Amino acid sequence: MNLILFDEKEIDKPLPLQDERAQHILNLLKLKSGDRLRVGLLNGPKGCALFRRTSSEGLVLDFTWDERVEPPPEPITLIIGLSRPHTNQKILQQASAIGVKRMLFVRTELGEGSYAASKLWTSGEYRRHLILGAQQARSTYIPVVEFGTPLWIAMHLVEDIPQKIVLHHDEGASRLTQMNIVNDKAIVLAIGAERGWTETEMAMFHRNKFSPATIGDRVLRTETAVVAALTLVKAAIGAW
Repeated sequence: MNLILFDEKEIDKPLPLQDERAQHILNLLKLKSGDRLRVGLLNGPKGCALFRRTSSEGLVLDFTWDERVEPPPEPITLIIGLSRPHTNQKILQQASAIGVKRMLFVRTELGEGSYAASKLWTSGEYRRHLILGAQQARSTYIPVVEFGTPLWIAMHLVEDIPQKIVLHHDEGASRLTQMNIVNDKAIVLAIGAERGWTETEMAMFHRNKFSPATIGDRVLRTETAVVAALTLVKAAIGAW
């Protein structure tokens, strides 16, 4: 953890000893009473915490927040075909670390319907992976996430976004590196699950003014395509 994040409701009570953040503070950072550590408030400022003591209820910390708040991530929305839970965990962490505003995990024609009912989503575990990604990046921001949405509904959710790109291996698709991406406008990037988009789904993208693009000739895993595409988009808008 390059930054330890807390929700606002956690800062007025001890951090339980079984919490992985407490274990990180005690066993990896090896901090003791009187030491300080860098912390962040979810979707808020960064700051410093003074490790007061260890009580029967957990670690007692006193928080002080910086006046300056880091800027939010670039207005990038991801539409991602629902994949296997393990794949989705990687996507959640990596996209959160790289920095996006919103993630829509959509049902697809070739995907398994059971993916949307995975414990990853129903238990709220997905949020933990967002936080792990943000902590790795030393950021306080995590993306807004929606899951199980049909693709046609996702089209309505992003209809006002001016720049729309769908990754697809198509002879008529442009290289993502050659597309004219404007750095002061929001963008939505759609990436299919393991088996890609169907012709019906691609027709829907075309009707909704998505431009098809490829990263290159290689067929990548979904989690790899997400990282590669976000890297190219961030470079194109000058964020990296």
